[in-house]
Amino acid sequence: MAISFLSAWRILLSLTACITLAPALAQPVERLPSTVARALQTAGIPKQNVAVIVQDVTDGAPSKPHVRVNPTQAFNPASLMKLLTTYAALELLGPGYTWKTEAWIHGKVSGGVLQGDLVLKGSGDPKLTFEQFWLLLRQLRARGLREIHGDLVLDRSRFDNASINASSAEIFDDQPLRPYNVTPDALLLNFKTLRLQLMPNPDNQTLVVLGEPQLVNLDIINLIRPGTLNQDCGNWKDALHAELSSGNQRTQLLLSGVYPPSCGEKIWHLGVLSHPQYVEGVFRQLWQDLGGTLTGSLREATLPAGAQLLASSVSPPLSEVLRDINKFSNNVMARQLFLTIGAEYPAIAGRNEGGAKVIRTWLQEKQLDFPEMVLENGSGLSRHERLSADSLTRLLLAAWQSPLMPEFLASLPLSAIDGTMKHRLNLQALAGQAHVKTGSLEGVKTIAGYVHDQSGRWHIVVFLVNHANAAAAQPAQDALLRWVYNRGARGG
Repeated sequence: MAISFLSAWRILLSLTACITLAPALAQPVERLPSTVARALQTAGIPKQNVAVIVQDVTDGAPSKPHVRVNPTQAFNPASLMKLLTTYAALELLGPGYTWKTEAWIHGKVSGGVLQGDLVLKGSGDPKLTFEQFWLLLRQLRARGLREIHGDLVLDRSRFDNASINASSAEIFDDQPLRPYNVTPDALLLNFKTLRLQLMPNPDNQTLVVLGEPQLVNLDIINLIRPGTLNQDCGNWKDALHAELSSGNQRTQLLLSGVYPPSCGEKIWHLGVLSHPQYVEGVFRQLWQDLGGTLTGSLREATLPAGAQLLASSVSPPLSEVLRDINKFSNNVMARQLFLTIGAEYPAIAGRNEGGAKVIRTWLQEKQLDFPEMVLENGSGLSRHERLSADSLTRLLLAAWQSPLMPEFLASLPLSAIDGTMKHRLNLQALAGQAHVKTGSLEGVKTIAGYVHDQSGRWHIVVFLVNHANAAAAQPAQDALLRWVYNRGARGG
């Protein structure tokens, strides 16, 4: 079906935004504010490696931009790509959209005993946490189910593996167990993450490691050596190494390296096991804790005909999920959302494209032409994704003019208050006045969002840096945010 798939209210959203997007941005100012230029010079970042736009949006319609440097040049936006995915989801799915995870039985139940299989069917919930999964299993016990004389069957069919693989390489870098490298899945559980608590013993001779959740199919082998007493904690994670080793029916997590006692207790998160293995490990442990038994093994299959729904878990609404994605830059949640968009519009999505084709069609409806855009997985965890400052500005303007603007704005990190901006611009007048998304990769440092200046006016701010010294660009970006706030971007 064509994008007549949008309901009437969504079409009205598109038409409303398009009315004010037509005028061209006039007479660009190519000069950077002096404080920003000096900070970039100190960082060793040339002007040709940055793109900056500052534009007043207080009155809704495009105004003359106050700063416009390299506006149409394609940059790697890093996590700013989440702005596109989350705003598209708001309009295509609606702020009240939810995901369901369901537990079905295939067989007969008598006296609390199921002679058959338990089927867990996922819909791609980005926020199915350990606690929510426990509540789902509690429902099963409350309905009288105690013994499962059959298999645990996982239906992960909503997201096909081809779409997942096409939307990004499985491992972004050489850190396969880092949580940001967790791939999406229709039955994503607890972000497929293991929480390790590192606790030095008082004698400083040994280190205790506790894992949560307790995965019955994973053995943790702790070979970490305590460092010397005078050793600085520093970047303690860089001195540790984790590796998975598969054996018969169990997998070993081998931990090695050196951990200085001066670090005290720390938390180390790792993405472990395959998605099916992780679900099985958590299920078996929780089900046992709840007094249940499972005699069969793990299988994957689609929901069989004749199965009966026994319990379900409903996610928080999309408007709440967006806050986790944008404020904390959660990659796997963004990728779940990207694939959900494709799954909701299968006639448009096509094979192996996730939500890319649907989002492109939606942009066309809104008369937003981003010719330079490369859209891979919608999270920004990519070496291939590209977007220009001009395209980001027009996207942010469309969101600003949308009736859904309050939900979108509330999802962005707030300067000095929360998310990835919590520790930036603290103890300054700008605290709480900038709603900006951040992005960071090796060689990439970006920000984009909205600033409320001291005179009460609102501005779109986009600042992209692609350069080997990009990690040193934060002072320049913070200087731009201060300039916009203090001078209303009007003082030159």
